[in-house]
Amino acid sequence: MQTETLLLIIGAAILALGIAVFQYFYKAKYKTSRNKVYALIRFLSVFGLLILLINPSYKQVTYVTVKPSLAVAVDNTASIKYLEYDDESSDLVSRFRESEPLNNAFDVQFYSFGQEFKRLDTLDFQEKQTNISNVLNSLEDIYGTEIAPVILLTDGNQTYGEAYQYTSKNLNQQIYPVVLGDTITYDDLKLGQVNVNRYAYINNKFPVEIFASYNGNNTVSSQLTVTSGGAVVHSERVTFSPEKESQVFNLLLPATSVGVRQYAIQLAPSTTEKNIKNNSKNFAIEVIDQKTNVLIVSNIVHPDVGMLKKSIESNRLRTVTFSNPLESISKLNDYELVILYQPDARFKNVYEQLTSLSKNSITVAGANTDWNAVNTFQNTINQEITGQQEEVQGELNVNFSAFKIEDIGFADFPPLKTSFGDVNFKTEVDVALTQTIGSLNTENPLIATTDTNGQREVYILGEGLWRWRAQSFINNNSFEDFDNFIDNLVQYAASNKKKSRLNIDYESFYYGNGDVTLYAQYFDKNYTFDTRARLSIRLVHEETGKVTDIPLLLNKNTYQVAMNNLEPGNYKFTVSVIDQGLARSGSFTIVPFEIEQQFLNANVTELRTLASNTAAALYTSPTGDQLIEDLLKDTRYKPVQKSTEKIVPLIDWKWLLFIIALLLSIEWFMRKYNGLT
Repeated sequence: MQTETLLLIIGAAILALGIAVFQYFYKAKYKTSRNKVYALIRFLSVFGLLILLINPSYKQVTYVTVKPSLAVAVDNTASIKYLEYDDESSDLVSRFRESEPLNNAFDVQFYSFGQEFKRLDTLDFQEKQTNISNVLNSLEDIYGTEIAPVILLTDGNQTYGEAYQYTSKNLNQQIYPVVLGDTITYDDLKLGQVNVNRYAYINNKFPVEIFASYNGNNTVSSQLTVTSGGAVVHSERVTFSPEKESQVFNLLLPATSVGVRQYAIQLAPSTTEKNIKNNSKNFAIEVIDQKTNVLIVSNIVHPDVGMLKKSIESNRLRTVTFSNPLESISKLNDYELVILYQPDARFKNVYEQLTSLSKNSITVAGANTDWNAVNTFQNTINQEITGQQEEVQGELNVNFSAFKIEDIGFADFPPLKTSFGDVNFKTEVDVALTQTIGSLNTENPLIATTDTNGQREVYILGEGLWRWRAQSFINNNSFEDFDNFIDNLVQYAASNKKKSRLNIDYESFYYGNGDVTLYAQYFDKNYTFDTRARLSIRLVHEETGKVTDIPLLLNKNTYQVAMNNLEPGNYKFTVSVIDQGLARSGSFTIVPFEIEQQFLNANVTELRTLASNTAAALYTSPTGDQLIEDLLKDTRYKPVQKSTEKIVPLIDWKWLLFIIALLLSIEWFMRKYNGLT
């Protein structure tokens, strides 16, 4: 207590005593033995009131016992059921839930995982992918430096994600793996990863890279066969041994017909194999008959030009050729798309030829663009001539409707150099990105599209796009997002299709272990994206005739539907706009692939490493009770008593006010009863 407060309390006591003595001894008309009682009561009540006015504070300490946390993470993937350990897993969860000693000693929380990590609701063992490293990182985020051991019920077979045995080196919690699966090693031939391009060209050969492995103690021979449509396209004899456990096969297969072609790879099983499901794999490839040829016309050397080639050719369906304005005149008609990089007066004949051929184009402008000349070459755009440049950033226009653009962080990309002045379009324009300077949106377009009488043009009014691609790589450790953005611009400009009010975007085939998502955009009669529409898709499985109807959900400026539970096979579909009479049809193939059925044993080696890295131990499913006993005995996991100290003002102590009121009431009653004497 502070010295000032103590002095005030002493002063309050003296003042209260003085008031009591003055009233009942110095000024009292009748002095009786009761005056001492009255004086005491008056002293206490006045002193209490003064104490309330001073409002001193005192320390209040509370103690609470905190149990350590215990996380139980359960593998809910199909591999557990395939290995026939689903019942044992469910039984272990029940034992942990019902163990009274365990729940008295720990705050037990249950989670499940597959592709995602979440609170445990029910176990159905239907998840198609396993990501154990995500489980460990999520638990680290939840518990941090808190004492929270983890029981991990899993077979240890991870299908994607970081190698969890290395992730575990940075964890604060102890991980106790409980092995769900056979720990005995059997002879097993297995097909691993298959690398193949998504597209091939008619009458060409496409490469296929096949990884195969063997687990066992003998030398075995097998036959590697690749078939398509019942016909064998490749076959060879292969041999494995303990010294030659893995092999890579590089094949060149012919692309003989246009469309989606499915292939099956088969590794003939040995006589002692127990699991033959991992001896086969399927893949698909789309065979096309032509590429999109793109011509870049430029008079200058600039990093943007090389970047555009790399970005465009990241899509294997496209090839890029360079030319100067003079040489390009005679070959413009050989290309589906022409990109004009920073045009000047020497581009006059190029513009005239593009107009004559109704050829689509992309114009990239910058500091070297001669707008005095370009303004006279064409009737689409007019740039104000100021002779000055400025640096601007881009902001995505959410109302852009020509095609779907994902926001890849345009607002945070480095600025582009552009000509200072107003930009005016002489035809209908759809602005994708607008120019911003700091927090000010200038309303000038940075990227815009036009579609006049079937001739499409894209305008990028700034140079320095190579910085955008570099920044996108820094942000995502990949060029994919930026390259997809450029590919969308190229695809729009290279297409000669008429504008449609209902557009759909989907892949020609999907793998059974991946996401199957279809996107659609619907526009009203003014070609403005309509968020009020109701879209649905009708799927027909060609082999079984099964019909499925699913509504599409609105997500920003697109409608989409996820169809991740479809059976493998060929599908025809129709996307319809309800009550509008608009529909678009198509087809796709789901290639069968059950990655969770590729495992024969539990991955004991990596689970043991995981336990060792976190100063824990490995258990098997029959030793669940032993795990409970070991956790209860471990001195690292003891309840912790925590104290909380609060400074509480005396005015919060309601009993003091009650005591004061009671004292005043007693004094009044006694004096009233004794005739105020």
